[in-house]
Amino acid sequence: MRHSLKTGFSFGLTSAIITTLGLMVGLHSGTHSRLAVIGGVLTIAIADAFSDAMGIHIAEESENRHSEVEVWESTIATFMSKFVFAITFLLPVLLLDLTVAIAVSVIWGLLLLGILSVHIARSQNAPLWRVLGEHLMVAILIIVITHYTGDWIASTFG
Repeated sequence: MRHSLKTGFSFGLTSAIITTLGLMVGLHSGTHSRLAVIGGVLTIAIADAFSDAMGIHIAEESENRHSEVEVWESTIATFMSKFVFAITFLLPVLLLDLTVAIAVSVIWGLLLLGILSVHIARSQNAPLWRVLGEHLMVAILIIVITHYTGDWIASTFG
């Protein structure tokens, strides 16, 4: 896979997982509202996908090492992967009880992140436990922090 596509895909996938799960967990614990969670996921899929794509675009341009085609490949790959993977988190929310949907989404996100992490570890000949552990621990930390942040918001302002 071309470097520009790999950059956009891996960034978009990781951002889709971390941002969407953090938002979903926080909104769920703060509101227990299916509507809020659906709106949040759609917002992430659209606005944050564009934002991340623009961020990658500018970052790649600022390195002054990539062709215009490579910059645009990274930009489009970031947007598409962020958008598509963020949207996948809607399916459980639309089909299941909200609490179950959040749990299924967390499992889905950690599974996707785990698959990406295994691929990264193998491509770098790095210890699998280190790469997988690092990535999953950061994701779990974010999930826990956003859960308790939602609880705090609900108890303080609800």
